Amino acid sequence: MVDATVALRSAVRPFLESLEAGDTFLVAVSGGADSMALASALLIEAKNFVLNPIAVTVDHQLQANSKLQAEKVSKQLKELGYGQVLIKEVVVTTESGIESGARDARYQALNESAQETKAVKVFLGHTRDDQAETVLLGLARGSGARSLSGMAAENGIYLRPFLAITRGETEAACKEWNIDYWSDPHNLNTEFTRVRVRREVIPYLEEHLDPGISRALVRTAALLRDDADALDQWAADEASDLASDLDCDRLAALPKAIRTRIIRIAALEAGATPGQLTYEQIGAIDALIYAWKGQGAVSLAGGVKVERISGRLSLSR
Repeated sequence: MVDATVALRSAVRPFLESLEAGDTFLVAVSGGADSMALASALLIEAKNFVLNPIAVTVDHQLQANSKLQAEKVSKQLKELGYGQVLIKEVVVTTESGIESGARDARYQALNESAQETKAVKVFLGHTRDDQAETVLLGLARGSGARSLSGMAAENGIYLRPFLAITRGETEAACKEWNIDYWSDPHNLNTEFTRVRVRREVIPYLEEHLDPGISRALVRTAALLRDDADALDQWAADEASDLASDLDCDRLAALPKAIRTRIIRIAALEAGATPGQLTYEQIGAIDALIYAWKGQGAVSLAGGVKVERISGRLSLSR
């Protein structure tokens, strides 16, 4: 059986190989087992590629003494060998929920840190367990293929080398490296949906359905990502050919999966609010194409109005 430390170092190595000598990269570290193990594996392997690793920890200021925890993580990272560690304090807005607000604030802080340090990539410690949870949450929401494809190993500047690594392996690696890690109290709070999935739903499915359910969910995500990538590219090519001439007859001749993607592209380009373009709205616009009976315009968040005029879709603000 491969030691956990070997598995983790092997997981990060291909991502580091894609960088150029002298490049700066960031690693986001919360202090938990996943991110501490990632920070350690990256530091060890980066020496072989003449790279400049910088660690960043985000203080969400959601718990008492959170500043002390951030300082503790910074101290640990410097003891590991990081020459530069950033601590970013953020203010979390809760209009869309604490989980969503914290995530948005965290990514904003990471983006700012990458710009400040001229980092070419940001490494994140999401594991196979996180991926399984993401897919299951997407299923519960009734999401499409893109959402069910889970988190990408590479998404712009963000890299997730541990999507094939389990949480158990990161904890084992921390023990092998003699690294203390923090257990976030929020990870025990079942008021959070993801925590309920992690602590209640997946264990139940493993016991009563299939002990390999997490692995199966991750495999499903990979297959759906391939499909979603192909469909998105097809839709983007068709949308480029159509440009602003959204002829309904031509759109109706396309498969629904492509047609609805083109609708989404056109709506966002017209100014519809991202994240508020619903399945029902897309369906109503699609009905203007294939089930035209003289129905009125469809209104979207962002002040966009979609209507059928002279056999074409018209989008206006």
